[in-house]
Amino acid sequence: MQRFEEKDRRIRDRFRAYAQAFPERLHAPLNLSWSNWSFGREKLAVSARRLQRAGIPFIELHGNHYGADLGYEPKETRRILEDHGLRVSGVCGMFSADNDLASNRPVCRQNAIDYIRRQTAFTEAVGGEYLLVAPGAVGRPKPYDEFEVERSAETLAGCAHLFTAHGVKGAIEPIRAAETSMVHTVREAACYIEMVGHPGVQHINGDVYHMQVGESHVGEAVLEAGERLLNLHLADSNRCALGDGSLDICTVIRALYLMGFNREGRFATFEPLGPGGDPFPAMYGNPDEAALDSLVSRSADYFRACDQLVRSEI
Repeated sequence: MQRFEEKDRRIRDRFRAYAQAFPERLHAPLNLSWSNWSFGREKLAVSARRLQRAGIPFIELHGNHYGADLGYEPKETRRILEDHGLRVSGVCGMFSADNDLASNRPVCRQNAIDYIRRQTAFTEAVGGEYLLVAPGAVGRPKPYDEFEVERSAETLAGCAHLFTAHGVKGAIEPIRAAETSMVHTVREAACYIEMVGHPGVQHINGDVYHMQVGESHVGEAVLEAGERLLNLHLADSNRCALGDGSLDICTVIRALYLMGFNREGRFATFEPLGPGGDPFPAMYGNPDEAALDSLVSRSADYFRACDQLVRSEI
């Protein structure tokens, strides 16, 4: 067997032994969510209706409070989501060069702090569990200098009290080197969390697409993240719908069950942003509603089929 197949087999064997020893721990399903920022300028009610039809109970909201007069209004957001039987898993924080925690321009770091202040308050108001944080601007793969990681951690530590004040968990996301200059792996995310050194920032937001680039094996990376892993973004190897690429999602599902991920406060969140180097233009564009309907339904159906296959091995 190839090396990745050997690793797949070890996880499969561990899962089967776990399932036989503790069958009751597999009764609860994994909590499925969808990150909606790639739906572009679509009205939240339209997005919520789509997720309701697909049977996805949670939504990860676009962190769109870029200024005091921008972003979702909490009361209206709660009403729309309640009307469609949805709950908020968390908020996808969006960090660009304008609000970069690692920036060598103080005004940009202040923008990042102000952004986190608005987003933690909003996340609490809509009942979200976490705010996703990128240590460096996404879309900036070139480092500022050799001190940027320390500068980022210091900036985040200085506002980490906002997470505990609002009861929101800060979740650090490792992102591939083509998109950001720092924190590309689970191990680097854990080291960064230790540098921040605050109880409000203790979790990791994984992403299987980035893991396929930065890690030697996706399933092993999920297990390495362990209890820190709060949310896992899902897309296939080509960043499209699950089933459209070559990702072994069954191994990922087995790893999630092994670490007891099928419990309250842990989420498997679809985020298929499409192929190409820069997914962010979609955030501001007019969406193709029919294409998004197909994307959501195909992803959800494929995940559930793979989940059922994994469970049938018991």
